[in-house]
Amino acid sequence: MSQDYFEINKKSWDARVEPHLNSEFYELEAFKAGKNSLKQIELALLGDVSGKKILHLQCHFGQDSISLSRMGANVTGVDLSPKAIDAAQELAKELETNTQFLCCNVYDLADILDEKFDIVFTSYGTIGWLPDLDKWAAIVENFLKPKGKFIFVEFHPVVWMFDDDFSKVSYNYFNSGPIIELEEGTYADKSAKLNNEYVMWNHDFGEVLKSLLTKNLRLLDFKEYDFSPYNCFAHTVKVADDVYRIQHLDNKIPMVYSLVMEKN
Repeated sequence: MSQDYFEINKKSWDARVEPHLNSEFYELEAFKAGKNSLKQIELALLGDVSGKKILHLQCHFGQDSISLSRMGANVTGVDLSPKAIDAAQELAKELETNTQFLCCNVYDLADILDEKFDIVFTSYGTIGWLPDLDKWAAIVENFLKPKGKFIFVEFHPVVWMFDDDFSKVSYNYFNSGPIIELEEGTYADKSAKLNNEYVMWNHDFGEVLKSLLTKNLRLLDFKEYDFSPYNCFAHTVKVADDVYRIQHLDNKIPMVYSLVMEKN
């Protein structure tokens, strides 16, 4: 992939910020009123975060980072989009939280941040934007304290095999190189007047686990879930609060997985 993938995706995510802030999907007014943006999957894995130092990778405009701050954690959020980080900083100031935000390509984070954290956290639609998981795993390991935890929740690689309509398998389960797409609208607002190019990579379980296990990390927990807590795919039906499935696939495919790892 040409070296400009980062600039392409930064431009794409900059364009998403305003429609996302105004979308029903992100429920910004409810969030400002006190709603926790984190879902039950990650809340169960995180547990009590009071007094913990947390590094939140690929934080978008900061709702989850600020939610963690509201739960008593000392949080630093990182994202590649300057517009997202500007919005996150404004939101943290408005809500009077001490959440810190950095605008940075995750691969370059060690150049601007020299701290260790109790928890490194990232969730939902993050690693697909990264071409090299070995470099990503090295960042995770670098910023964890000894015995620190990496908590990761991500959409399942099986989901990314399907076309947007979930009518056929269109993409390789394995990482076969960059996937260059043109998106109209955005997952949070399909009617948004956006038309953006972006670049992604599919990452199978073998690639994910190998990248992490070859670092100074050990696996504590792994789970798969037959639902998405976000209504961000086509043909979804709501089964319960924050439980969505593809109607014609029901519970037959995994939609999300989670990992908890510990630094040795």
